Amino acid sequence: MGINEIDRALRDAEYDATSPTSPSAHHDFPERRSEEIERVISASSVSTVSSSGPSRRGVGVGMSRVSTQRDLERHPTELSRIHTQRSQHSATVGRDLRTRSRRSSRASTSKPLPNFGAGKPYPPLLPNQEDFVVEFDGPDDPLHPLNWTLKKKLLTAAMLGFTTMIAAFGSSIFSAATRAVAEEFDASLDVSLLGVSLYVLGFAFGPTLWAPLSELKGRRLPLVLSMFGFALFNIANATAKDLQTVLITRFFAGFFGACPLAVVAAVFSDMFDNRTRGVALTVFSMTVFTGPLMAPFSGAFIVDSYLGWRWTSYIVFFAGCAAFVLNLIFLEETYPPVVLIQKAAELRRRTLNWGIHAKQEEIEIDFRELISKNFSRPMRLLFLEPIVTLLSIYMAFIYGLLYLFLTAYPLVFQGVHGMSAGVAGLAFFGMIVGQLIAGATILMQQPWYQRKLAANNGVPVPEWRLPSVIAGGVSFAAGLFWFGWSGYRKDVHWIVPALSGLASGFGLASIFLQALNYLVDSYLMFAASAIAGNAFLRSLAGAGFPLFARYMFNGMGIEWASTLLGCVGVALVPIPVVFYLYGHKIRAKSAYAPTPPPQDSLSSTDTAEDSELGAEKNLNGTAAEASVARKDQDAAARAV
Repeated sequence: MGINEIDRALRDAEYDATSPTSPSAHHDFPERRSEEIERVISASSVSTVSSSGPSRRGVGVGMSRVSTQRDLERHPTELSRIHTQRSQHSATVGRDLRTRSRRSSRASTSKPLPNFGAGKPYPPLLPNQEDFVVEFDGPDDPLHPLNWTLKKKLLTAAMLGFTTMIAAFGSSIFSAATRAVAEEFDASLDVSLLGVSLYVLGFAFGPTLWAPLSELKGRRLPLVLSMFGFALFNIANATAKDLQTVLITRFFAGFFGACPLAVVAAVFSDMFDNRTRGVALTVFSMTVFTGPLMAPFSGAFIVDSYLGWRWTSYIVFFAGCAAFVLNLIFLEETYPPVVLIQKAAELRRRTLNWGIHAKQEEIEIDFRELISKNFSRPMRLLFLEPIVTLLSIYMAFIYGLLYLFLTAYPLVFQGVHGMSAGVAGLAFFGMIVGQLIAGATILMQQPWYQRKLAANNGVPVPEWRLPSVIAGGVSFAAGLFWFGWSGYRKDVHWIVPALSGLASGFGLASIFLQALNYLVDSYLMFAASAIAGNAFLRSLAGAGFPLFARYMFNGMGIEWASTLLGCVGVALVPIPVVFYLYGHKIRAKSAYAPTPPPQDSLSSTDTAEDSELGAEKNLNGTAAEASVARKDQDAAARAV
């Protein structure tokens, strides 16, 4: 059989697999408890395309599927993990059907098939490739990150929390150095303030590389590479001889520092199941949002000392080096498809059977598809998924105000109350304490969350995260009004505007912590890309807000500028309310969201038919829906 006939047989088998009448297009899985659901099967997980060859009989090629006749013999958790790997394999960069057809068509018309060589005939076709694919050894396989010991998980989480905090800390420590930089290089204060904005702008563009790379090559490689680059550009910033070098190195330090912000949450999703993921992501989010608030007073005391502004970058460099060394030596891979690649490599080496491989190794990278499925996926999620779009707008506003406070707080505590830069920076502790209260409150909600989970037969409902987001939105808006109308007058004690940070910090942390949990719960397989799209938009806001903050507060007055921002905050509060009421219906129509609708209705208007249809789509999934989902993804790629 020639190469063209083989490709035609592959295409016919793949079309047959995606036909709704195919007998293998439906799978019934027993109900699983929350601790057994690593990834709920989505519409894109039913049929995948790989580079596998046909079977010995010439039909029914080695599809990226689990054999139907063996389903009942496998543990449900093992089935879930196998389908997870197949879904991740399909959704990453495996050549799709159109790419395969295009390649084979070019090959048949452009040049003849070369001889095998050395006078040898073409060898017979390989046996069923599926027999050589490694899997996890049951639900308790110690290689799977979910089965790591608690000590190992906590140490990994602490190491990555430190890495994330350093990246966030570096974003705002430069704010204390802007005046000194402007004086040294004879520039305006607005130009030197670009050192903060460009760093946060790097946060916007970095995840579009690091998040897809983590889904292609695993989590460890991008984290190690990024922290090396992060340290390198911070030392370059500390030794810069001109202003343009300062600004360029700040951008690239932010670009590399964006990796832990986009990838670490996905690492936690790999390690922790539905029962503990919320706690892990809460701790992670605290490092993201307390880091920028701990830096201003630290930087101010450094700049005012004999060390000078350059040591704001030297300190971040030393911390970045420590994070790089820790990740290089101690961080182990957590991405299940790449863990299986490592397992397959060891088995090949020890058994000398070259056919043993992991599903991820069947990928044949096509550059066009690489761009479509990886580098454009965060943007597709951002602009085409209503949940990601609206939550990102809300979080962008909140995140922009986080960096706007770097300018607003000095205007109040230095300009109105006459404090030094370092002492004025201590006022940020009000927001830090508010964030810690929010984190503790969310952690105390875990027993309530576990009871809800048990009552819903172990199936998590992302909307359970949203009440905290709603409460946080109200608190944050109240904190803005409080800050503005108590901070513009010198006869009001400075402790009053400082205490407003309790409300705004509580609101900021509540919104971000649970909104990130909501995104991860809603887009488990694509958590890194969903967070990357979210980070892109909010980082644009974080980069832009400080540039106009001084003009807005000086032009409108502290009280009226805060009032305007507070009114915008109030206008955005209904976004999580809408998702709380209708989020499960929105996710049921998504080609990316694998989480099923709740079994107990969130709204009295839900019908049993809606729940039944949604559960059938998300839990069982049909090959026909997978085909439709692929067409939708292709259309989205073309639109973007």
